[in-house]
Amino acid sequence: MFYYLLKRVLLMFPTLLGVLLATFVVIQFVPGGPVEQVLYELKGRGSGEVAGPAQSSGSFYQGAKGVDAEKLAEIKALYGFDKPAHVRFLEMLGRFARFDLGESWFHHADVWTLIKSKLPVSMSIGLSSFFLAYLIAVPLGVAKAVRHGSRFDLVTTLIILAGYAIPSFVLGVVLLVLFGGGSFWQLFPLRGLTSDNWAHLSLMGKLMDYLWHLALPVLAMTVGSFASLTMLTKNTFLEEIRKQYVMTARAKGLSERRIFWKHIFRNALIPLLVGLPEAFLAAFFTGSILIETLFSLDGLGLLSYESILRRDYPVVLGALYFFTLLGLVGKLVSDLCYALVDPRVGFEGAKH
Repeated sequence: MFYYLLKRVLLMFPTLLGVLLATFVVIQFVPGGPVEQVLYELKGRGSGEVAGPAQSSGSFYQGAKGVDAEKLAEIKALYGFDKPAHVRFLEMLGRFARFDLGESWFHHADVWTLIKSKLPVSMSIGLSSFFLAYLIAVPLGVAKAVRHGSRFDLVTTLIILAGYAIPSFVLGVVLLVLFGGGSFWQLFPLRGLTSDNWAHLSLMGKLMDYLWHLALPVLAMTVGSFASLTMLTKNTFLEEIRKQYVMTARAKGLSERRIFWKHIFRNALIPLLVGLPEAFLAAFFTGSILIETLFSLDGLGLLSYESILRRDYPVVLGALYFFTLLGLVGKLVSDLCYALVDPRVGFEGAKH
């Protein structure tokens, strides 16, 4: 086990390095960087306008025409572009090794501080969606497997597939129109996670207000993962129910309850538990950009999206480093969960 863990941890470094290097290289060729934006702002074109591909080529700034060379050098030094690309990349790796993600060019704040300030919003949506999906989808999947082929199985499958076919942001729009004061009912708020009178509410009032604001975005995010998780649970249990050891247990006279809970349930739970850590982490960082934008929720997804549009590279690279590191750790934890759930799995051969 120790040798396997050591090997996996060591393999994280080249993986992380490759992701950062690929992103850093792509960034060097993306037009409309921060230097170009400042130059166009100085020339009266507005800070939001960026140079197109025909106006930018690598480090040669066409927009620099008419700008004093000393001023241009000062702007480049401000953003660190006065150094060669490989020097900037190595300096970035040195900072990241110390978990120093740098400072945002747009927000003028530490990237770690920005991530921590946006994390509670994404955590609220992600955790609620994650637990809601597992609490409903797993029991429903088990019930569908036990009643395979029945009318209940058919009806629930049609409903689940219909929900799965609807993108989360489309469902979010529908929910806002129906229940957010669109053309029908004003039952839920349109935006934000708290009301204007949040500070004056009691503890229970704050909790209910928070859940009230979470209802629509969480429902919109949960439907897609809920459908896939339900079908995965059903298919996993069906596969175990049809195996030879179940028939042998029945031939020995064991009760169906004992067969299900002692044998089928434990074996069928393995694929679900293996993917649990990754699904838990993915609930924070994936699929939330459109939902956060739609419901005006200031979370990590919206921060990453806006940073890409604004060419705020410290935030882009810092967030990528943070997410990739968590993803690699989640994958390692998933493998360890597999070994804990299934005693047949071992890592003795990992050192060879």
